[in-house]
Amino acid sequence: MEFDLDNAFFGDIEGEEFQKGAVKATVTVKKNREVYDFTFALDGVVVVPCDRCLDDLEIEVSTENTLKVKLGDDYADDGDVVIVPEQDGDFNFAWYLYEFIALALPMRRVHAPGKCNHEMTGKLKKHSPEASDDAENGEQDIDPRWADLKNIQIEEDN
Repeated sequence: MEFDLDNAFFGDIEGEEFQKGAVKATVTVKKNREVYDFTFALDGVVVVPCDRCLDDLEIEVSTENTLKVKLGDDYADDGDVVIVPEQDGDFNFAWYLYEFIALALPMRRVHAPGKCNHEMTGKLKKHSPEASDDAENGEQDIDPRWADLKNIQIEEDN
């Protein structure tokens, strides 16, 4: 089975990581005794906010994940196997698709150097701490509440 996950899909999921994208999902199912083995191949692009400037950033996604599903009495998800009530017989894996994509994203999501929103990076530079005149000596202004910590000596027991 193949699915095209578009902005409507991501908007309906209402996840916090991202709400836009175009990802092709190929899902295969194999039955092994009492367990259904789902394989999800996901390829495409999602749009996330840049960690630095908050503008949209497109990130390519290419991942393959598996999930085991079993029929049982009550719904359960223990991480290894999802149990779906046999009387329902339905398994909505939309949230799992979203989670697999989210897990494939890098921890740090920033534009390439020079590609961030220049207005935002200018504001960040304006409000970032600047080195004092003592920077030439390798020292920076230190909050006086923390300055006394430099004088603490740690004694080691031998």
